[in-house]
Amino acid sequence: MTIQAGIGQQAAAAFGTLYAEVQQFYAHQMQLLDLGESQRWAETFTEDATFDVPTLPEPVRGRPGLVAATSRTAAQLAEAGQRHRHFIGMFDVSERPDGTVDVRSYAIVYASVIGGDSQVHRVCVCEDVLVRVEGALQVATRRVTRDDLA
Repeated sequence: MTIQAGIGQQAAAAFGTLYAEVQQFYAHQMQLLDLGESQRWAETFTEDATFDVPTLPEPVRGRPGLVAATSRTAAQLAEAGQRHRHFIGMFDVSERPDGTVDVRSYAIVYASVIGGDSQVHRVCVCEDVLVRVEGALQVATRRVTRDDLA
């Protein structure tokens, strides 16, 4: 967490609270994804969210599309006898005056063959725009880039 010089103690405390909330949001979201909880994972996005990842031919729009895409991936992994774990961190958090939160982070995806070894599958940069819906953070837009495709 980076605190700019000259920022007041109250502002620093507010930023620390937001930063911790963002960390918990992503920890919960990635747990849902890795557990194959596609519907619950999709509910961490706004109804009309966009999700742009290089593994899909075009951005996914809306929760039904998110559920379909992640359910398909979960089925493919199960069929292949694999499990993925997403480790996300190095959060760069910026709050806009309207309360929207921009988050840039690094994600490392580990692939494990059930009964076998684990290895790094992908290293990515994740750029999100988070908004509050009924007080809770949700992803409005997500853009993921992969280091191996940069």
